[in-house]
Amino acid sequence: MKWILIAVIVLLGAGFAYIYWQNGQIPELGHTNGQFKPLSDNPNGVSTQASDPDKRVATWPFKTDQAETMQAIKNAVASHGGAEQVSETSDYLRVVFVTPKMRFRDDVEFYLDAENKEVHFRSASRAGKSDMGLNRQRHEQLTALYHR
Repeated sequence: MKWILIAVIVLLGAGFAYIYWQNGQIPELGHTNGQFKPLSDNPNGVSTQASDPDKRVATWPFKTDQAETMQAIKNAVASHGGAEQVSETSDYLRVVFVTPKMRFRDDVEFYLDAENKEVHFRSASRAGKSDMGLNRQRHEQLTALYHR
C-alpha cells in the first residue's frame, strides 16, 4: 500500500511539473497574410478563424479607422485586466493573460483586417487540455468592453 501511495504522489508531481513546463513555453504565434496559426486539437482555445464550429467566435467590426480600432482593443484589454502586452504592429496585437489562481498563461492575438474592416481574435491556453471555457468567456468579456 505504501508503494502505491508513493507511485501516486510521484505521478501527480510529474503531471504538475509537465503542466508547469508547458505554461513556461512561449509559442511562436503571429499571422501570415492575416491567418493565425491553427488551434490545437485540445478544447482550450477559440478563434474567429477556427474551422471547428465549437471553437469559433465572432469577429468585431472596425471602429472609424484602424488606429481607433487598435486603441479600442487596447482599452478593452486594459479594462479587463490581467494581461501583459507582448507585441504590437499597426495591424496586430498580442497579449498574455495570466489566470489569478493557478497562474496559467493564455496567449491572445488580435489581427486588424483593414480590407474587410473586422478584427480577428485568437485565444489559447499554453498548458493543460481543457480551459473550462475560460478563453470563450474572455472573448465575450472583451467583446462587451470593446463595444462600450
